[in-house]
Amino acid sequence: MGQVDFAGLAGRYRDELFGQVVPFWERHSVDAARGGYFTCLDRRGRVFDTDKFVWLQARQVWTFSMLYNRHEKKARWLDIAAKGAEFLLWHGMDAQGNWYFALDQRGAPLVRPYNIFSDCFAVMALSQYALASGDAKAKETARQTYHNILARKDNPKGKYSKVVPGTRPLKSLGLPMILANLVFEMEWMLDEAVLEEMLDMCVREVTTEFLDADRQLLFENISPDGSHPDCFDGRLINPGHAIEAMWFIMDIARRRDDGALIAKAVDAILHTLDYAWDSQYGGIFYFLDAQGKPPQQLEWDQKLWWVHLETLVALVKGYAATGSEDCARWFGRVHEYTWSHFRDPQYGGEWFGYLNRRGERLLDLKGGKWKGCFHVPRALYLCWRQLAAIARQTSGGSARPR
Repeated sequence: MGQVDFAGLAGRYRDELFGQVVPFWERHSVDAARGGYFTCLDRRGRVFDTDKFVWLQARQVWTFSMLYNRHEKKARWLDIAAKGAEFLLWHGMDAQGNWYFALDQRGAPLVRPYNIFSDCFAVMALSQYALASGDAKAKETARQTYHNILARKDNPKGKYSKVVPGTRPLKSLGLPMILANLVFEMEWMLDEAVLEEMLDMCVREVTTEFLDADRQLLFENISPDGSHPDCFDGRLINPGHAIEAMWFIMDIARRRDDGALIAKAVDAILHTLDYAWDSQYGGIFYFLDAQGKPPQQLEWDQKLWWVHLETLVALVKGYAATGSEDCARWFGRVHEYTWSHFRDPQYGGEWFGYLNRRGERLLDLKGGKWKGCFHVPRALYLCWRQLAAIARQTSGGSARPR
């Protein structure tokens, strides 16, 4: 990254995380009366809806547990994590151990367990919380839910699927992608052989099935034989998912000291950015069609917070692993766009989430049904740690952040 002040840049990410973003969620999100968290928060942190979405409850448990485990053992953080973990353990599952999608403020179920990603985020949350707290029920529930996920892996929606069986079978990137990260969260709980087997599966599926070798782009959906059906779903490119998946793969590659796999992941990240960057207004498109046809998603040209933040994580990890000047150049470009468009210069705290193509805010909310305490703090934390490690390396120290 040329003459970049890595230490100064690391400090900027650290100060934003601990001086703005974490305090926002500490102040505004905890439901002291009913347990769990409010995530529907306006620009100033005022609650505008009290429903509780299991994805976001779990992600906030994970965030505060992770900070407790990896940064500082603050009793306040563990207490906040406990508020969410206890709420989830009490209200989050049906009688079969499947996790609901949405609950009301008291914890009564609103939306059935139609989506396996609630289960995935519950595992992440309860594993980190159990590691932080020693809670045996959280640990066992994480373990049982993980095995339920594996049992449902080939048919994740089960009876809630709208697809007519056998007509156009598709595999989705989402599950192997999230499992690539999930197994790291459970590393302390899993047998080494089981862990390595799951990592092998994730690498194989993501990098040889979903990653198109000719175009170096990850497709969101593929046929079981790896082909790309000529339909909306078969042509779909989700740049944010693709780039996030690649930094998960990079983490596996770094664990195994696999330089070739790191290079493959970095190449895919750079090709995705070349394809998905909006050359007219800046920023990364939300959805694209691999053949340049009109996507079915009407929000295809929006610019979303999580896409840009996950890209920053991927690029700084890619630069740290390879020294790629292309990663450095792209990091500078995405950093400038992200900090100038999503950060709130007036009220601070959590960042905005949704922009139109021109980069103008669509919503003033800081949290909602899909946006909670996860992508912003996780990205700030990971970028801070990686930038600080690069700064130490350039000054003669060691560079291997968690």
